[in-house]
Amino acid sequence: MSNKLWEKNFEVNREIERFTVGNDREMDRYLAKYDVLGSMAHITMLAHIGLLEQRELTPLLAELKRIYALCEAGTFEIEDGVEDVHSQVELMLTRKLGDMGKKIHSGRSRNDQVLVDLKLFTRHELKEIVDQVKLLFDELIVKSNRYQTVLMPGYTHLQIAMPSSFGLWFGAYAESLTDDMLFLQAAYRLTNRNPLGSAAGYGSSFPLDRTMTTQLLGFDSMNYNVVYAQMGRGKTERNVAFAMASLAGTLSKLAFDACLFNCQNFGFVRLPKECTTGSSIMPHKKNPDVFELIRAKSNKIQALPQQIMLMMNNLPTGYFRDLQVIKEVFLPAFDELKDCLQMTAYIINRMEVNENILENPMYDPIFSVEEVNRRAASGTPFRDAYKQVGLEIETGTFKADRHVRHTHEGSIGNLCNDRIEQLMNETLKGFHFERMTEAERKLLE
Repeated sequence: MSNKLWEKNFEVNREIERFTVGNDREMDRYLAKYDVLGSMAHITMLAHIGLLEQRELTPLLAELKRIYALCEAGTFEIEDGVEDVHSQVELMLTRKLGDMGKKIHSGRSRNDQVLVDLKLFTRHELKEIVDQVKLLFDELIVKSNRYQTVLMPGYTHLQIAMPSSFGLWFGAYAESLTDDMLFLQAAYRLTNRNPLGSAAGYGSSFPLDRTMTTQLLGFDSMNYNVVYAQMGRGKTERNVAFAMASLAGTLSKLAFDACLFNCQNFGFVRLPKECTTGSSIMPHKKNPDVFELIRAKSNKIQALPQQIMLMMNNLPTGYFRDLQVIKEVFLPAFDELKDCLQMTAYIINRMEVNENILENPMYDPIFSVEEVNRRAASGTPFRDAYKQVGLEIETGTFKADRHVRHTHEGSIGNLCNDRIEQLMNETLKGFHFERMTEAERKLLE
């Protein structure tokens, strides 16, 4: 038997139904507990404005909490013949409580219902990503401080260029994460606005109290204009995807560096052995498979904004079924990004550093700029000093002085890691996750 909120008196062709439903039932498992939360807030508001009686609200809330517990336990299922999570929740309520279960949809459309679900899901996933980013950031800062003065070659054009340090290398990625965190904060703030009450995109003749549901769900504010609330479908996902892509870009570059520095030709770092694999034919191999997979998965995530953009581009105002397909690429991306963050933090924590790289005379030329600067500081015009050192390198008479005297902000001798940590902590405070967690806690009490 089919259970669809919109069903009338004719049966849809099964092949057409299979095509139009697609993977939506599978994707709705990501949204199930958030659909329940949204329904709890909505019916509390309906009772406030007189569309539900208190004797109906109390058992409805109790049953919704039971369904939420099923979602948390991973035992919530969308039954065969039930189109989506919204239909399943309403069906479960009606089976248990009778006709009062049919009242929860008053003043709602599946359009604003799925919008709320997506926003509640997305803000929760963003919080988990932020937590993972902070863990990776802390690992990088620890390594940067530990190896502040351990020198390594810096490169331009993949040619040895100037002295760098592991302190700079680890610290650079830590600071990159502070910028990524700003993108994540913007994505969170754009997400954390309430579309509930926009119905199908044109509001409702019921006297809905949208301020109340905004507060009950812990949103920062509402999407005020009901048409714009619906226009946010796809736009929210795209903007969040851009933030995820920025973070994925940092991970991808770090993974590439680590793979390069781990190879025998460089030998700058050694990866934990459990994060490498051998060859079926070459017994000496220790391939950096985990970082290679992080690189590929991160590059895949960097394509996400374009995928979403192409699905939603050139759609006029209003809801279209095209938007359903966005869920298939958007919802699973969070788990993939969290996996990459977790694996990267694990490897950074256990990565070993070669502290004697620059003892090899092949790296002597990178100290040429230091020598030019020393001579310029002693009074020789810079261009003359440059020519003198260049000729010594050409004739093989250049003697490298390995003592590096970098003291300005952000250099080898002055990493400014304390300021980078301050930037990160200031950004973290701007999320105000406590509003979300406190609101959800109160709903579930």
